Formats: sequence, structure tokens, C-alpha cells
Amino acid sequence: MSATPPASEDRALIDRFLEMMAAEAGAAKNTIAAYRSDLALASGFLHGRLSVATPEDLARLSGEWMDLSKSSVARKSAALRRFFAFLADEGLREDDPGAALPRPGASRGLPKSLDLADIDRLFDAISVRIARDPPDPNDLRLSALVELLYGSGLRATELVSLPRRAIALERPYLILRGKGGTERLVPLSERARAAVALWRAQVPPESAWLFPSGKSHLSRIRLYQVLKALAAEAGIPPERVSPHVLRHAFATHLLAGGADLRALQAMLGHADIATTEIYTHVDASRLVELVNARHPLAEATARVDARKRGA
Repeated sequence: MSATPPASEDRALIDRFLEMMAAEAGAAKNTIAAYRSDLALASGFLHGRLSVATPEDLARLSGEWMDLSKSSVARKSAALRRFFAFLADEGLREDDPGAALPRPGASRGLPKSLDLADIDRLFDAISVRIARDPPDPNDLRLSALVELLYGSGLRATELVSLPRRAIALERPYLILRGKGGTERLVPLSERARAAVALWRAQVPPESAWLFPSGKSHLSRIRLYQVLKALAAEAGIPPERVSPHVLRHAFATHLLAGGADLRALQAMLGHADIATTEIYTHVDASRLVELVNARHPLAEATARVDARKRGA
């Protein structure tokens, strides 16, 4: 490799790296797009010399990230480290300068969620809609969408792109291909299957999608819009409701009800248990109650109190 490669060589190597990420690592499209953006910006800053960057170059580059959030710096660093590791593995570099990149402890905020009263208000508003005779097909679609979001914890993209026959009404689960092409089993409640049955009767038999729209399926943007409208109708500030918030509510309420963390990880499709563990911080009151009720010292305190009352 030449010491001063043209910018086109950076672009070619970035393309090769991203092809590997998609084919071998099974990276999601959104991840590929984010990596492409981060690598292109880094290459531009280094005038097309990213592929031969020195630790000193990377120190200057990371200095430009000082005003960014920890999570953004962590993402950019991760993209560049994987890129340099790829170059080293392919024999395109003799060294790996990735160690010069920062490793900020990215803080993870608590997920926004809804309490059970909010969920009840959403479903009450849907019930009023579908009680009309005859019900509007759009309301039947809305019912199926919300039942699957809150009842199964689907991601927005997974939900809108479901094939028409993805859900078998006699089967209480769905096999879903999620991020990175991995498959997972998603539970389906009787309510969700009933709502899907009512909606699917409205879907043209020739449709490839469960939620068709034009020549494709319902868009994520349209899903956001109908949820915001439902929230306003239910008396909930629309900015508090989104597909991701309903997914968080699914996880939070399951954990509060005693769900096993590993089972929840599988249902949500998290590759790392650390991603799921964030929900253990959401329902602190339940954990405090558990300690007070089950900890051996709590039992000893109760025995002492009982003896004092009997004295």
C-alpha cells in the first residue's frame, strides 16, 4: 500500500469492510449506514488517509469529538476500531492503531416507558374505536399494531414488515428474524392473535404483507403518526408514546411481574444481557420490596420485633 493513498482508496477499503460487516458479521442496515457515515467523516478529516492513519492522526481526530456525547464518541471509536482490525486481519496494515482511540464509558439512560394506567387508556381508546358498527378497517389495523407492540415487544421495523402469513392464529408464538439475521421466538397473547385475525380479514389475499401500504408495507413514519394520534385521543401527551416506548413498557411490565431476565433477553432479541439489564433499574420499588420480604436479615428483624411485642 502506498504511504499516501488517494481518497478513492479509503472509499474502496471502507466498502470492503462494510461488505464484510454485512456478509460475515450480519450487521443490520442501520449499523452499516452509521459506520459508513462515521468512517467517511473520519476519512474526510484526514484528507483520505484514514486507512494509513497513525496513532497521532487518531489523537487529532478524537480531539474533534470533544463536544460530542459519550455515546456518540463510543460509537465512532467502535466503528474505527473495527475498521482497523479488519485492515490488520486482511494484511492491509502491519499494525492496528485502534488503541489510540478513546473508550468513553457511554452512559445509558433509563428507557422511557408508560405505566399500566397509560396502557389502559390507550386500549380503552382503541376499544371505543372498534366498537363502532361496522368498525373502520384502520381501527382494526391500529388494534393489531398496538397489541403486537405492547404484547410482544416487537421493534417498529420488525412489526411493519411482517409477512401476511407470519402469524399462525393457532400458534402462540412467532419466529422472527431480527437484527443481524438472527432468529428468535416471540410470544403472542390470545388478545394479539384475535386482533390480528380481525385485521387480516381486511387484508387482500394477494398481499405479501400483514400491514400493506401501496406497493410495500406500512412505513415506520406512518406507524409513529397513528400512535401519536392515539395517544392524544387517550389523553396522553403524544411525545410520550412511540413504538419504542411500547416495547420498553412490554419489557418493564414483564420484569415487574416476575419475568426471568434471560427469558426477557431472548424475547427482546438482545445480543448482550447488559442491554436487557437496564430494565432492572426501572422498577426499583419492586426490588426494595423483594429485599425487605426475602432477605435473611429482614427475617431476623421480623423475629426480633415479634419477641419484643410478646415481651
